[in-house]
Amino acid sequence: MKWHGTRRPAGALLALAAASCLLAGGCGAGNDSDSKAGDASYDRGGDGSAPLPAPDRGSGGRYDGERGEGEQDSREAAPDPDHLSTFALDVDTASYGYARRTLAEGRLPDPSTVRPEEFVNSFRQDYERPGGDGFTVTVDGARTEEEDWSLVRVGLATRAADPDGERPPAALTFVIDISGSMAEPGRLDLAQDSLATMTDRLRDDDSVAVVTFSDEAETVLPMTRLGGNRGEVHDAVDSLEPTDSTNLGAGVETGYETAVEGLREGATNRVVLVSDALANTGDTDADAILERITESRREHGITLFGVGVGSDYGDELMEELADNGDGHTVYVSGEEDAREVFCEQLPRNIGLTARDAKAQVAFDPETVAEFRLVGYDNRRVADEDFRDDRVDGGEIGPGHTVTALYAVRTRSGADGHLATATVRWLDPDSRTPHEETGALEADGLAGSVWSARRGLTVTATAAYFADALRSYDHRYSALPGAPALGELSERAGDLADRTEDEDVRELAKAIRAADRLDRPLPID
Repeated sequence: MKWHGTRRPAGALLALAAASCLLAGGCGAGNDSDSKAGDASYDRGGDGSAPLPAPDRGSGGRYDGERGEGEQDSREAAPDPDHLSTFALDVDTASYGYARRTLAEGRLPDPSTVRPEEFVNSFRQDYERPGGDGFTVTVDGARTEEEDWSLVRVGLATRAADPDGERPPAALTFVIDISGSMAEPGRLDLAQDSLATMTDRLRDDDSVAVVTFSDEAETVLPMTRLGGNRGEVHDAVDSLEPTDSTNLGAGVETGYETAVEGLREGATNRVVLVSDALANTGDTDADAILERITESRREHGITLFGVGVGSDYGDELMEELADNGDGHTVYVSGEEDAREVFCEQLPRNIGLTARDAKAQVAFDPETVAEFRLVGYDNRRVADEDFRDDRVDGGEIGPGHTVTALYAVRTRSGADGHLATATVRWLDPDSRTPHEETGALEADGLAGSVWSARRGLTVTATAAYFADALRSYDHRYSALPGAPALGELSERAGDLADRTEDEDVRELAKAIRAADRLDRPLPID
C-alpha cells in the first residue's frame, strides 16, 4: 500500500529542571543500558486485499473478520502487489505518559490521544548499538495465537550517549506558559525554582533565553551567556507571574525569533516549549503557527522540544508542533517524571546524530500475504519518497532507540526470507545520506510473543494495550492474538516479576486500571 503525502508533519518545573540536571550534570551520569525510556525510547502487501479483521468482541479479542467502525489508518492491511512500508522515524512518548496520568486519575484516555508507537517507544530496548554515528537495524518477531499471524519488530539504535557528558555549548530558549492555569500551586512557582537552580548549575559557556506567553508573548531575557550574568538571569526568573489567556502561537513565534537573534554557531540551538497546550487566543492551528517559523527551522536548524504538563492537556496540538518542528514531545506528571526526562532524556535530545531519518520495510511477497504497521499514522511517507532527501523525516540523537511493530500474516507453510528493513538518514552536519539494513527469515520467528525475548514481549504488550485503548469499547485490541485487558494485565504483571523491571510494572498497573475502569458496574 502506498501512503501518499509526506509527513508534515505536552510541570513547567520539569522542563527547566531538565536543563540544569542534564546539561550541568546536576543529576548525575546515567548508565545507558539501565536508563529508563520515556522521551525517546532511550536505553536505560499480499493476496489479502481485505482490511485486517476487527476483533470478535465476545471471544477474548480474537478475530471474527468483522471490522470495527471508525478505526484508524494503521488498521489497514497492505493489499497486493505492494509489499513496502515507509515511515519517518518517531521518538515521541507523550501519548503513553498522558494515558498513565489519565488512568491514575480514574479516567480512560480519549482514544484520539492514544498513539501506539509512543507506547511502544516508551520502553528501553537492548538493541545492538553502532560504534559511531548512524544506526544499527534489528529485525525479529514471534508468532501469535492467531493462525499464520505474527508480530514483527523493527528496532533501530544510535550510538550510546557519551558517558562523560561531553557536549558542545547549549543555547536554549525556554518558552514558558504563564497563562492563568499556571497559577496553580506546583506549576509556575516550581518552574521559577527550577530555573533558578538551572542558572546555578549550567556551564559558563552555555546560554539561556526566556520567553513567556499568555495573551501576548514577551522576551523576558534575550540569549545570555551564563558566565558573569547569573544575577541577571535570576532577576528575570523572579519576575515571572501568571496572567490572562494562552496565546501559544505568539509564544512559539517569539521564541524562535529570540533563538535566531541569539543563534550561536557551533552550539546546540534548541527551543523548549513548556505548556499545557490549551491555546485559546491567536493562532490555535499547528500548521498556521509553524508556517510563521518555517524559515527559522529550515535555515538555522533550530528544533523544538515540547514538554506537556497539566491534567487538561492539548495533546494533539503539542504533537503536531513537535512533529512539524522537527522535534520531540514528552509528558511529565510529577517530580519523578521530571527527574527521568531531564536528567536522562533531554541530554540526548540536545545533540543530533541523524536528520530526516526514514525507514522502509520490504516484505517478501512469496512469504507474506498481508501486513500492517501498528501506529505511526501521522508519520507515513510515500514509498517512492524514501530516498528523496527533500522529504521530511525524523531527527534522532545519541542514546535513542526507535521501535516499529508490524502485524504480519504469512502464507501457510511459507518458508524463507520474510522482510528487509532499511533506515536512511542524513549526516546532521554535512547532509550526506547514509543507509543501513537488517533482515528476518521466516524460521527466525519465535514460537510465541509471550515466550520471546524480553524486549519483543514488552513491545507486544504495550502495543496490545494501546490498540485496545483506542478501540471503540476499550476492551479488545484489533491486533492478532490479543488477549482481553484482564489477561493482558496478568501477563504484564508476570513479565514485570520475571524481569524485575519497574517500567513494565507501571505498564501492568496502567492496564489493570483501564480494565477496572471499563468494567460495567454491578447491578444491585
